[in-house]
Amino acid sequence: MRRWRGAGWELGLLVVFVAELLIFSLLNAGFANPTNLLLSTSDFIAVGLVALGLTFVIVGGGIDVSFGSTISLSAIVMGVLWSKGLPIGWAALISLLAGALAGAFNAVLITVTRVQPLVITLATLYLYAGLALLLSGTVGANGYEGISGFPNAFSLLANGSIGPVPYPLILFAVVATSMGVLLHRSRYGRQLYLIGTSERTALYSGLPIRRVQTWSYVLTGVLAAFAGIILSSYFSSARADLGASTLLPAITAVVLGGASIYGGTGSIPGTVLAVFIVGYLQIGLQAVGVSSQLSNTLSGVLLILAVAVRSLLATFVRWRQQRQALNHADGGETVLH
Repeated sequence: MRRWRGAGWELGLLVVFVAELLIFSLLNAGFANPTNLLLSTSDFIAVGLVALGLTFVIVGGGIDVSFGSTISLSAIVMGVLWSKGLPIGWAALISLLAGALAGAFNAVLITVTRVQPLVITLATLYLYAGLALLLSGTVGANGYEGISGFPNAFSLLANGSIGPVPYPLILFAVVATSMGVLLHRSRYGRQLYLIGTSERTALYSGLPIRRVQTWSYVLTGVLAAFAGIILSSYFSSARADLGASTLLPAITAVVLGGASIYGGTGSIPGTVLAVFIVGYLQIGLQAVGVSSQLSNTLSGVLLILAVAVRSLLATFVRWRQQRQALNHADGGETVLH
C-alpha cells in the first residue's frame, strides 16, 4: 500500500514537471530549447546532490540544516590545500573526507546528547560557516573573496560536457542511481525506513539505530562536500558562502519528493523529480523576468504547499483505513448475529 501511494505521488510529480516545462515554454519560446534545458541543469545539480543525502537523514527520522555550511567548509578545505601545493585531485579527496567528518560530528552530537537534530545541526551550521571563514583567511582570502586560479581541467568538471549533456548531470545520474539502490534495494535502506517509522519498534527488533542514523549523516556530509567541489569548479572559485543558497531548495526538493518530516517515508525517484521541478522553476521564473527575490519566495510557498498536501493526504488515508476497519467490524458482527 505504501509503495503504491509513493508511486502515485511520483507520478503526480512527473505530471507537474511536464506541465511546468509546457507553461514556461509558452511564456518564453527560448526556454524549450533542449540544449538549453540540459545545460541549465548545472545551475541546480549541487542542490540535487545534497537533497539525495538529506533524503536518507529525513527517512531515518532526522534532519540536517548544516549541509550548506558543510558545502562551504569542504570547498575551502580543498582550496586551501591546493593553494598550499597539494594536487587538486588529492585536495578534492580530502575535502570529501572533511564532509564525512562534519556529518559524523553531527551524528555523534545527536546520538550522544539526544538533543533534537534541528538544534544540533543549526549550531553546526554556524560552526562550519565560521571555520570556513577562518580557513580562507589562512591563505589571504578574507571575507567571501574566495580562492581561485584552479587548473583548467578542474573547471571542466562542472563546465564540460559530452555532446549536449553536461558532466554534472552525468555525475548526478550516477550518484542518484547508486543512492536509489542503497535506499530501496539494500538491508541498510530497510533498516532506515523502520527506524524512521518507529524507533521503538526498531529498538525492540535489535537494529543498530545509532550506527544506521550515523551513516545517513555521514552520507549527507560526503554529498555536501561533493556539491562543494562541483560548485567550486562551476564558479572557478572556492568561497565561504558557496552553500548559503542551497538550504531552502534542497529541503523543498526532499519534502516535495515525498519525504515526511516525521520520518519513515521518502524516495530517491521522488527527490530527483522534485529537484528538477524546483530547479526549473527558478530558471523558468528568471526566463520570464521574475526577480530572484520573488522566485525564492515562491520556493518557500512550494515547500509549504508540499507539507500541507502531504499532511492532508496522510489524514485522508488514515480516515479511509479507519472506515474500512469499522466496516469490517460491522460485517463481522452481522455474521455473528
